[in-house]
Amino acid sequence: MKELIQKLETTQTLSFDEWIALINGRTEALSEFLFERARFVSTQHYGHDIFVRGLIEFTNYCRNDCYYCGIRRSNANVRRYRLTKEEILSCCRTGYELGFRTFVLQGGEDAWYTDEKMADIISSIKAIYPDCAITLSIGEKSVVSYELFYKYGADRYLLRHETCNALHYASLHPAPLSAANRQQCLRELRRIGYQVGSGFMVGSPGQTAAHLAEDMLFLKELNPHMVGIGPFIPHHDTPFAQELPGTLELTLFMLGLLRLMLPTTLLPSTTALGTIAPDGRELGILAGANVVMPNLSPVANRKDYSLYDNKICTGDEAAECRKCLEKRMERIGYRIVTARGDSLVGSPK
Repeated sequence: MKELIQKLETTQTLSFDEWIALINGRTEALSEFLFERARFVSTQHYGHDIFVRGLIEFTNYCRNDCYYCGIRRSNANVRRYRLTKEEILSCCRTGYELGFRTFVLQGGEDAWYTDEKMADIISSIKAIYPDCAITLSIGEKSVVSYELFYKYGADRYLLRHETCNALHYASLHPAPLSAANRQQCLRELRRIGYQVGSGFMVGSPGQTAAHLAEDMLFLKELNPHMVGIGPFIPHHDTPFAQELPGTLELTLFMLGLLRLMLPTTLLPSTTALGTIAPDGRELGILAGANVVMPNLSPVANRKDYSLYDNKICTGDEAAECRKCLEKRMERIGYRIVTARGDSLVGSPK
């Protein structure tokens, strides 16, 4: 299997069958070889710099009812909240003082935040912090909405495709959500000019090596600026409460493969990784990742933005998160940098 990893590093591509063989052929020794190559490729392009994104989870209302998500519409046990524009700006102020130069506005698909309200929030942040990037992670919208947000100053958009396979997608999401529409949204975002982030869950119910192979081929075609992957972690108030979580080992392996396939993409070491293992985020960096996303949300609301069980850092102040991550990264030979941290991925052809 080493030869497939070497081929991937050299050509940045594998066939469908090769992807399946490599994923199914994972061993501890093979993983260590992969991580060594992934670290080499990552430092070639980004050095030992780790970019931080300030995450602001501004609403946990959502119109969707995805089977795996703790803030799904039909979960009556969630204490719902919405941050005001002033509260969002306060989070940005805290983050800016701590050295953050990217703010990620993340929330459920909440119609209360109309296009006009979002445009006002985006333009206000941009006016106060013109040297910062604004990332949106607010789901599927119309092309008109995406164009408006871009016009008012949004720089990046995160929208995980979750799974490329249409049947698998349908097993994780109720109608009318579809893999085809999700993928079309990503293509439109790319066309408009956003720096685009996609990604998938590892170990979601029903997932096979073939599904992961399809995900890799899709991401190769999309060539996103960022790819966020994390293990599936069940939430107790969802239909998937009794499903097994994704594993740390496979998630790290897929991270390493992504680094070799998309050498200049930005790869976060996610909170979900840190949730399933105490040193999960450090292991993510050592598998080729180069982004961490500390939480800037008000502490009072953090427990209520519960996409999955046992999420870490729900009680920490922003400064604590920042300091803790800095020390963790330094311990493994990396450093957090104060920068926008733009992707080196080129524009679409």
